[in-house]
Amino acid sequence: MTRIFDPHIHMTSRTTDDYEAMAAAGVRALVEPAFWLGQPRTGVSSFTDYFDALLGWEPYRAEQFGIRHHCALALNPKEANDPRLAGVLDVLPDYLVRDRVVAVGEVGYDAMTPQEDKAFTAQLELAVRHALPVLVHTPHRDKANGTRRTLEVVRESGIDPGLVVVDHLNEVTVRDVADSGCWMGFSIYPDTKMSEDRMVALLREYGTARILVNSAADWGRSDPLKTRSTADAMRAAGFGEDDVDQVLWRNPVAFFGQSGRLELDGPDGREGAESPGAREEFEGSSIRRGER
Repeated sequence: MTRIFDPHIHMTSRTTDDYEAMAAAGVRALVEPAFWLGQPRTGVSSFTDYFDALLGWEPYRAEQFGIRHHCALALNPKEANDPRLAGVLDVLPDYLVRDRVVAVGEVGYDAMTPQEDKAFTAQLELAVRHALPVLVHTPHRDKANGTRRTLEVVRESGIDPGLVVVDHLNEVTVRDVADSGCWMGFSIYPDTKMSEDRMVALLREYGTARILVNSAADWGRSDPLKTRSTADAMRAAGFGEDDVDQVLWRNPVAFFGQSGRLELDGPDGREGAESPGAREEFEGSSIRRGER
């Protein structure tokens, strides 16, 4: 069976049914980056509770289905504009030393404001200090200029570009990132961002090295099985099993493995219908919500 590592998915927004479907489709590991939840947060404690959930409850949910959950933590670009949340940057270092934190992210730009510049630069410095990879969000508006500015800031920071993935790319922005030495991230979506067929066309043009394919599934219209459908589209287009495995498994393992904190069980990240170490409860609660 295809083994899949989704390098960018927001499982906090998804149900246990999604976890079950992902496991059946071959997803064995994932990274959940910290992001905007839709409803604006009003204080630093909202972020610390969220970070704690990404390190506690969410890995517990994932392990019930044999999926290894990791996270990237950061003050996201959109909320970097809220002065009430500036203190998130002060508490973040305490979280970046935790197990399962395999990157700093999502960082980058939303509206390309001075506040976003400041937060982006500060968090790149934290990534260098903690020897962690970085997951960069490119803006949904004015993406071309946002990507170019992103690459300027990355160069100015002095971080090794091999430790940076610039995400949400498309045909307009991929060349600049490919030439920069950074990793290239692509989000496959039902209506926006990238489709499976467009992704296959870019793989033909750019090859399979330094490319991460993700579902970026969240609370909007999205699909946590888009990684699997991309693997199927690659096969239909004539790509071999080794190419599929490189893009959907070995590439994310190589990128996030630079953190030294990936936790993968066995050669394919799974040893059964449930992880052999799956806990019955977390903090006195179970996802089963009752007896069998």
